[in-house]
Amino acid sequence: MDDALAVAVRTGVCEVVRDDMTELFLTVPGATADQLPALARTLCEERGAAIVRAEITGPAGDPAAASGAESLAAELEAPVTWLLGGTYARGAMGGLHLHAVAGAQVTPLQLEGHLVGTAIAGRYATEVFVGGLDSAHPKAPRPAQARRTFERMEEVLAQVDMDFSHVVRTWLFLDDILSWYGEFNQVRTAFFHERGVFDGLVPASTGIGGSNPAGTAMLTGLYAVKPLDPSVVVQALPSPLQCPALKYGSSFSRAAEADMPDLRRLLVSGTASIAANGETVHVGDIDGQVARTCEVVEAILRSREMGWQDVTRAIVYVRHEADREAFERFRAAAGMPPLPAVVAHNVICRDELLFEIEVDAVLGRSG
Repeated sequence: MDDALAVAVRTGVCEVVRDDMTELFLTVPGATADQLPALARTLCEERGAAIVRAEITGPAGDPAAASGAESLAAELEAPVTWLLGGTYARGAMGGLHLHAVAGAQVTPLQLEGHLVGTAIAGRYATEVFVGGLDSAHPKAPRPAQARRTFERMEEVLAQVDMDFSHVVRTWLFLDDILSWYGEFNQVRTAFFHERGVFDGLVPASTGIGGSNPAGTAMLTGLYAVKPLDPSVVVQALPSPLQCPALKYGSSFSRAAEADMPDLRRLLVSGTASIAANGETVHVGDIDGQVARTCEVVEAILRSREMGWQDVTRAIVYVRHEADREAFERFRAAAGMPPLPAVVAHNVICRDELLFEIEVDAVLGRSG
Protein backbone atom coordinates (compact mmCIF):
# COMPACT_ATOMS: atom_id res chain seq x y z
CA MET A 1 0.00 0.00 0.00
CA ASP A 2 1.10 3.55 -0.73
CA ASP A 3 2.54 5.16 2.41
CA ALA A 4 0.12 8.07 2.24
CA LEU A 5 -2.86 5.72 2.16
CA ALA A 6 -1.47 3.70 5.07
CA VAL A 7 -1.18 6.90 7.08
CA ALA A 8 -4.76 7.80 6.12
CA VAL A 9 -6.00 4.51 7.54
CA ARG A 10 -3.96 4.78 10.73
CA THR A 11 -4.69 8.40 11.52
CA GLY A 12 -7.81 9.38 9.61
CA VAL A 13 -10.43 7.02 11.03
CA CYS A 14 -13.41 8.49 12.84
CA GLU A 15 -14.27 6.13 15.70
CA VAL A 16 -17.64 5.88 17.46
CA VAL A 17 -17.80 3.61 20.51
CA ARG A 18 -21.07 1.86 21.32
CA ASP A 19 -22.00 -0.59 24.11
CA ASP A 20 -21.06 -3.74 22.24
CA MET A 21 -19.29 -2.54 19.11
CA THR A 22 -17.15 0.21 17.61
CA GLU A 23 -18.01 1.87 14.33
CA LEU A 24 -15.18 3.08 12.11
CA PHE A 25 -15.54 5.66 9.33
CA LEU A 26 -12.71 6.31 6.89
CA THR A 27 -12.77 9.00 4.20
CA VAL A 28 -9.95 9.31 1.67
CA PRO A 29 -10.46 12.21 -0.76
CA GLY A 30 -8.94 11.63 -4.18
CA ALA A 31 -8.45 7.89 -3.64
CA THR A 32 -9.45 5.66 -6.54
CA ALA A 33 -11.19 2.32 -6.86
CA ASP A 34 -8.01 0.34 -7.39
CA GLN A 35 -6.83 1.51 -3.95
CA LEU A 36 -10.00 0.31 -2.19
CA PRO A 37 -8.98 -3.31 -1.43
CA ALA A 38 -5.71 -2.30 0.25
CA LEU A 39 -7.45 0.41 2.26
CA ALA A 40 -10.13 -2.01 3.42
CA ARG A 41 -7.63 -4.73 4.23
CA THR A 42 -5.49 -2.40 6.34
CA LEU A 43 -8.52 -1.03 8.17
CA CYS A 44 -9.84 -4.50 8.98
CA GLU A 45 -6.48 -5.96 10.01
CA GLU A 46 -5.48 -3.04 12.23
CA ARG A 47 -8.87 -2.59 13.88
CA GLY A 48 -10.22 -6.16 13.85
CA ALA A 49 -13.21 -4.93 11.91
CA ALA A 50 -15.55 -6.06 9.15
CA ILE A 51 -16.53 -3.76 6.29
CA VAL A 52 -20.16 -2.64 6.32
CA ARG A 53 -20.17 -0.65 3.07
CA ALA A 54 -17.88 1.15 0.64
CA GLU A 55 -18.57 4.10 -1.64
CA ILE A 56 -16.57 5.29 -4.62
CA THR A 57 -17.10 8.61 -6.35
CA GLY A 58 -15.04 9.03 -9.50
CA PRO A 59 -14.89 10.34 -13.03
CA ALA A 60 -16.79 9.05 -16.01
CA GLY A 61 -14.50 7.07 -18.26
CA ASP A 62 -12.46 5.65 -15.37
CA PRO A 63 -10.84 2.54 -16.93
CA ALA A 64 -11.18 0.66 -13.65
CA ALA A 65 -14.96 0.90 -13.94
CA ALA A 66 -15.00 -1.61 -16.80
CA SER A 67 -14.93 -4.50 -14.32
CA GLY A 68 -17.66 -2.86 -12.22
CA ALA A 69 -18.19 -2.89 -8.48
CA GLU A 70 -19.23 -6.53 -8.26
CA SER A 71 -15.73 -7.97 -7.91
CA LEU A 72 -14.84 -5.37 -5.29
CA ALA A 73 -17.98 -6.19 -3.31
CA ALA A 74 -17.10 -9.89 -3.38
CA GLU A 75 -13.58 -9.16 -2.17
CA LEU A 76 -14.75 -6.88 0.63
CA GLU A 77 -17.80 -9.04 1.51
CA ALA A 78 -19.73 -5.79 1.65
CA PRO A 79 -21.73 -3.66 -0.79
CA VAL A 80 -19.88 -1.20 -3.01
CA THR A 81 -21.66 1.82 -4.46
CA TRP A 82 -19.74 3.27 -7.40
CA LEU A 83 -20.99 6.63 -8.65
CA LEU A 84 -19.46 8.14 -11.78
CA GLY A 85 -19.53 11.86 -12.47
CA GLY A 86 -17.83 14.30 -14.81
CA THR A 87 -14.76 13.65 -16.93
CA TYR A 88 -12.08 15.03 -14.64
CA ALA A 89 -8.64 13.51 -14.11
CA ARG A 90 -8.49 10.49 -11.79
CA GLY A 91 -7.64 11.57 -8.26
CA ALA A 92 -8.45 15.24 -8.88
CA MET A 93 -11.84 14.95 -7.18
CA GLY A 94 -13.95 12.16 -5.76
CA GLY A 95 -12.61 9.59 -3.35
CA LEU A 96 -13.63 6.76 -1.06
CA HIS A 97 -15.76 6.24 2.03
CA LEU A 98 -15.41 3.09 4.11
CA HIS A 99 -17.67 2.14 7.01
CA ALA A 100 -16.62 -0.77 9.21
CA VAL A 101 -17.64 -2.31 12.53
CA ALA A 102 -15.56 -4.07 15.18
CA GLY A 103 -17.10 -6.27 17.85
CA ALA A 104 -20.40 -7.05 16.12
CA GLN A 105 -21.74 -9.74 13.84
CA VAL A 106 -21.92 -8.46 10.26
CA THR A 107 -23.81 -10.65 7.80
CA PRO A 108 -23.43 -10.13 4.03
CA LEU A 109 -26.69 -10.01 2.08
CA GLN A 110 -26.92 -11.25 -1.50
CA LEU A 111 -29.50 -10.91 -4.22
CA GLU A 112 -29.41 -13.17 -7.25
CA GLY A 113 -25.83 -14.09 -6.46
CA HIS A 114 -24.61 -10.51 -6.04
CA LEU A 115 -23.48 -9.06 -2.72
CA VAL A 116 -25.61 -5.95 -2.16
CA GLY A 117 -25.90 -5.42 1.58
CA THR A 118 -24.84 -6.10 5.15
CA ALA A 119 -26.82 -6.58 8.34
CA ILE A 120 -25.37 -5.55 11.70
CA ALA A 121 -26.72 -7.54 14.64
CA GLY A 122 -26.77 -5.09 17.54
CA ARG A 123 -28.08 -5.27 21.07
CA TYR A 124 -30.90 -2.82 20.46
CA ALA A 125 -31.61 -3.11 16.72
CA THR A 126 -30.75 -4.82 13.48
CA GLU A 127 -29.28 -2.27 11.09
CA VAL A 128 -29.06 -2.91 7.36
CA PHE A 129 -26.99 -1.09 4.75
CA VAL A 130 -27.64 -1.79 1.07
CA GLY A 131 -25.49 -0.40 -1.74
CA GLY A 132 -24.71 -0.77 -5.40
CA LEU A 133 -28.24 -2.03 -6.11
CA ASP A 134 -29.81 -1.49 -9.53
CA SER A 135 -32.59 -2.94 -11.68
CA ALA A 136 -30.38 -5.64 -13.26
CA HIS A 137 -32.09 -4.72 -16.56
CA PRO A 138 -30.10 -1.85 -18.13
CA LYS A 139 -32.03 -1.96 -21.43
CA ALA A 140 -35.49 -1.58 -19.86
CA PRO A 141 -37.23 1.84 -19.95
CA ARG A 142 -35.96 4.08 -17.18
CA PRO A 143 -39.25 4.28 -15.20
CA ALA A 144 -39.48 0.49 -15.31
CA GLN A 145 -35.92 0.24 -14.01
CA ALA A 146 -36.77 2.58 -11.15
CA ARG A 147 -39.81 0.53 -10.19
CA ARG A 148 -37.86 -2.72 -10.35
CA THR A 149 -35.06 -1.28 -8.25
CA PHE A 150 -37.47 -0.35 -5.45
CA GLU A 151 -38.88 -3.89 -5.61
CA ARG A 152 -35.38 -5.33 -5.36
CA MET A 153 -34.74 -3.20 -2.26
CA GLU A 154 -37.71 -4.99 -0.69
CA GLU A 155 -36.32 -8.37 -1.69
CA VAL A 156 -33.07 -7.66 0.12
CA LEU A 157 -34.86 -6.43 3.24
CA ALA A 158 -37.11 -9.49 3.30
CA GLN A 159 -34.02 -11.65 3.92
CA VAL A 160 -33.80 -10.16 7.42
CA ASP A 161 -37.56 -9.99 8.02
CA MET A 162 -37.78 -6.28 7.18
CA ASP A 163 -39.74 -4.25 4.66
CA PHE A 164 -39.89 -0.69 3.37
CA SER A 165 -41.42 0.56 6.62
CA HIS A 166 -37.99 0.02 8.18
CA VAL A 167 -36.13 2.18 5.65
CA VAL A 168 -34.66 5.31 7.24
CA ARG A 169 -32.67 6.68 4.31
CA THR A 170 -32.13 6.07 0.61
CA TRP A 171 -29.44 7.06 -1.90
CA LEU A 172 -30.74 7.39 -5.46
CA PHE A 173 -28.29 8.07 -8.27
CA LEU A 174 -29.97 8.69 -11.61
CA ASP A 175 -28.16 8.67 -14.94
CA ASP A 176 -29.07 11.77 -16.99
CA ILE A 177 -31.24 12.91 -14.09
CA LEU A 178 -32.66 16.10 -15.59
CA SER A 179 -34.22 14.28 -18.54
CA TRP A 180 -36.42 11.99 -16.40
CA TYR A 181 -36.49 13.24 -12.82
CA GLY A 182 -40.21 13.96 -13.08
CA GLU A 183 -40.91 10.41 -14.23
CA PHE A 184 -38.74 9.04 -11.45
CA ASN A 185 -40.65 11.04 -8.82
CA GLN A 186 -43.93 9.65 -10.14
CA VAL A 187 -42.61 6.08 -9.81
CA ARG A 188 -41.29 6.65 -6.30
CA THR A 189 -44.48 8.37 -5.11
CA ALA A 190 -46.68 5.61 -6.54
CA PHE A 191 -44.52 2.93 -4.92
CA PHE A 192 -44.60 4.72 -1.57
CA HIS A 193 -48.42 4.99 -1.75
CA GLU A 194 -48.72 1.26 -2.51
CA ARG A 195 -46.47 0.32 0.38
CA GLY A 196 -48.04 2.73 2.90
CA VAL A 197 -44.79 4.67 3.33
CA PHE A 198 -46.64 7.97 3.71
CA ASP A 199 -48.47 6.51 6.71
CA GLY A 200 -45.18 6.04 8.54
CA LEU A 201 -41.58 7.12 8.13
CA VAL A 202 -40.83 8.80 4.80
CA PRO A 203 -37.09 8.18 4.36
CA ALA A 204 -34.46 10.85 4.09
CA SER A 205 -32.79 10.71 0.69
CA THR A 206 -30.29 11.95 -1.83
CA GLY A 207 -31.36 12.15 -5.48
CA ILE A 208 -28.41 13.13 -7.64
CA GLY A 209 -27.30 12.68 -11.23
CA GLY A 210 -24.60 10.21 -12.14
CA SER A 211 -23.89 7.10 -14.14
CA ASN A 212 -22.55 3.77 -12.89
CA PRO A 213 -20.35 0.93 -14.14
CA ALA A 214 -23.35 -1.33 -14.81
CA GLY A 215 -24.88 1.16 -17.22
CA THR A 216 -28.28 1.14 -15.53
CA ALA A 217 -30.60 4.13 -15.28
CA MET A 218 -30.45 4.13 -11.50
CA LEU A 219 -28.09 3.00 -8.75
CA THR A 220 -29.28 2.90 -5.15
CA GLY A 221 -28.48 2.29 -1.53
CA LEU A 222 -30.42 2.37 1.72
CA TYR A 223 -30.18 2.27 5.50
CA ALA A 224 -32.88 0.46 7.46
CA VAL A 225 -33.45 -0.23 11.14
CA LYS A 226 -35.51 -2.91 12.87
CA PRO A 227 -35.79 -2.09 16.59
CA LEU A 228 -35.26 -4.95 19.04
CA ASP A 229 -35.81 -2.79 22.11
CA PRO A 230 -38.72 -0.42 22.85
CA SER A 231 -36.30 2.39 23.67
CA VAL A 232 -35.24 2.66 20.00
CA VAL A 233 -36.85 5.63 18.24
CA VAL A 234 -36.63 6.06 14.49
CA GLN A 235 -38.14 9.24 13.04
CA ALA A 236 -38.14 11.65 10.13
CA LEU A 237 -37.04 15.16 10.98
CA PRO A 238 -38.00 18.57 9.58
CA SER A 239 -35.59 21.24 8.42
CA PRO A 240 -35.85 24.45 10.48
CA LEU A 241 -35.08 26.53 7.37
CA GLN A 242 -36.78 24.65 4.52
CA CYS A 243 -40.28 23.44 3.78
CA PRO A 244 -40.97 19.70 3.50
CA ALA A 245 -39.89 18.36 0.12
CA LEU A 246 -43.29 16.69 -0.13
CA LYS A 247 -44.79 20.14 -0.71
CA TYR A 248 -43.17 20.37 -4.14
CA GLY A 249 -43.57 16.75 -5.20
CA SER A 250 -40.41 15.02 -3.94
CA SER A 251 -41.16 12.09 -1.64
CA PHE A 252 -38.41 12.34 0.95
CA SER A 253 -37.80 13.83 4.39
CA ARG A 254 -35.17 16.50 5.00
CA ALA A 255 -33.45 14.28 7.57
CA ALA A 256 -34.02 11.15 9.62
CA GLU A 257 -32.66 9.82 12.88
CA ALA A 258 -32.18 6.45 14.56
CA ASP A 259 -31.96 6.99 18.32
CA MET A 260 -30.75 4.01 20.35
CA PRO A 261 -29.49 3.68 23.92
CA ASP A 262 -25.88 3.46 22.71
CA LEU A 263 -25.96 5.66 19.59
CA ARG A 264 -27.79 8.44 17.81
CA ARG A 265 -27.42 8.39 14.01
CA LEU A 266 -28.59 11.47 12.11
CA LEU A 267 -28.80 11.27 8.32
CA VAL A 268 -29.26 14.59 6.53
CA SER A 269 -30.66 14.33 3.03
CA GLY A 270 -28.95 15.83 0.05
CA THR A 271 -29.38 19.55 0.71
CA ALA A 272 -29.11 22.46 -1.68
CA SER A 273 -29.72 26.21 -1.87
CA ILE A 274 -33.49 26.16 -1.51
CA ALA A 275 -35.55 28.76 0.34
CA ALA A 276 -38.30 28.10 2.87
CA ASN A 277 -40.88 28.29 0.09
CA GLY A 278 -39.14 25.62 -2.00
CA GLU A 279 -37.60 27.97 -4.58
CA THR A 280 -33.93 27.99 -5.56
CA VAL A 281 -31.98 30.95 -4.19
CA HIS A 282 -28.62 32.45 -5.20
CA VAL A 283 -29.05 31.37 -8.82
CA GLY A 284 -25.70 31.59 -10.64
CA ASP A 285 -23.80 32.31 -7.40
CA ILE A 286 -21.80 29.31 -6.21
CA ASP A 287 -20.57 30.98 -3.03
CA GLY A 288 -24.08 32.09 -2.14
CA GLN A 289 -25.42 28.59 -2.74
CA VAL A 290 -22.73 27.01 -0.57
CA ALA A 291 -23.42 29.45 2.27
CA ARG A 292 -27.19 28.93 2.13
CA THR A 293 -26.86 25.16 1.96
CA CYS A 294 -24.49 25.00 4.92
CA GLU A 295 -26.77 27.29 6.91
CA VAL A 296 -29.63 24.84 6.34
CA VAL A 297 -27.57 21.76 7.26
CA GLU A 298 -26.17 23.41 10.38
CA ALA A 299 -29.69 24.26 11.52
CA ILE A 300 -30.67 20.60 11.22
CA LEU A 301 -27.59 19.52 13.16
CA ARG A 302 -28.26 22.05 15.90
CA SER A 303 -31.90 21.00 16.13
CA ARG A 304 -30.59 17.58 17.24
CA GLU A 305 -27.92 19.01 19.57
CA MET A 306 -25.14 18.17 17.13
CA GLY A 307 -22.64 20.15 15.13
CA TRP A 308 -20.21 19.82 12.23
CA GLN A 309 -17.76 18.13 14.59
CA ASP A 310 -20.13 15.14 14.81
CA VAL A 311 -20.16 14.47 11.06
CA THR A 312 -18.73 11.06 10.19
CA ARG A 313 -19.30 11.10 6.43
CA ALA A 314 -20.10 13.76 3.83
CA ILE A 315 -20.32 14.08 0.08
CA VAL A 316 -20.11 17.48 -1.59
CA TYR A 317 -21.63 17.55 -5.08
CA VAL A 318 -20.70 20.32 -7.51
CA ARG A 319 -22.18 20.79 -10.96
CA HIS A 320 -19.03 22.36 -12.42
CA GLU A 321 -15.49 21.11 -11.85
CA ALA A 322 -14.31 24.71 -11.54
CA ASP A 323 -16.29 24.93 -8.27
CA ARG A 324 -14.56 22.01 -6.58
CA GLU A 325 -12.86 24.31 -4.04
CA ALA A 326 -16.00 26.31 -3.22
CA PHE A 327 -16.97 24.32 -0.15
CA GLU A 328 -13.47 24.24 1.30
CA ARG A 329 -13.19 27.98 0.72
CA PHE A 330 -16.41 28.54 2.66
CA ARG A 331 -15.48 26.07 5.40
CA ALA A 332 -12.16 27.74 6.10
CA ALA A 333 -13.64 31.24 6.11
CA ALA A 334 -16.49 30.17 8.41
CA GLY A 335 -14.16 28.48 10.90
CA MET A 336 -15.80 25.09 10.48
CA PRO A 337 -13.76 22.02 11.42
CA PRO A 338 -12.42 19.88 8.58
CA LEU A 339 -15.03 17.39 7.43
CA PRO A 340 -14.67 13.74 6.35
CA ALA A 341 -15.86 14.74 2.88
CA VAL A 342 -15.21 13.93 -0.73
CA VAL A 343 -16.08 16.32 -3.55
CA ALA A 344 -17.95 14.75 -6.45
CA HIS A 345 -18.67 16.22 -9.90
CA ASN A 346 -22.33 15.39 -10.47
CA VAL A 347 -25.49 17.00 -11.81
CA ILE A 348 -28.01 18.14 -9.19
CA CYS A 349 -31.76 17.67 -9.59
CA ARG A 350 -32.50 21.24 -10.70
CA ASP A 351 -30.73 22.86 -13.61
CA GLU A 352 -30.00 26.04 -11.65
CA LEU A 353 -28.50 24.26 -8.63
CA LEU A 354 -24.70 24.32 -8.51
CA PHE A 355 -24.04 22.68 -5.15
CA GLU A 356 -25.42 20.02 -2.82
CA ILE A 357 -24.15 18.31 0.31
CA GLU A 358 -25.24 15.28 2.32
CA VAL A 359 -23.95 14.44 5.79
CA ASP A 360 -24.19 11.67 8.35
CA ALA A 361 -23.58 12.58 11.98
CA VAL A 362 -23.21 10.06 14.78
CA LEU A 363 -23.00 10.31 18.57
CA GLY A 364 -21.95 7.28 20.58
CA ARG A 365 -23.31 6.73 24.09
CA SER A 366 -21.20 3.88 25.39
CA GLY A 367 -22.04 3.44 29.01
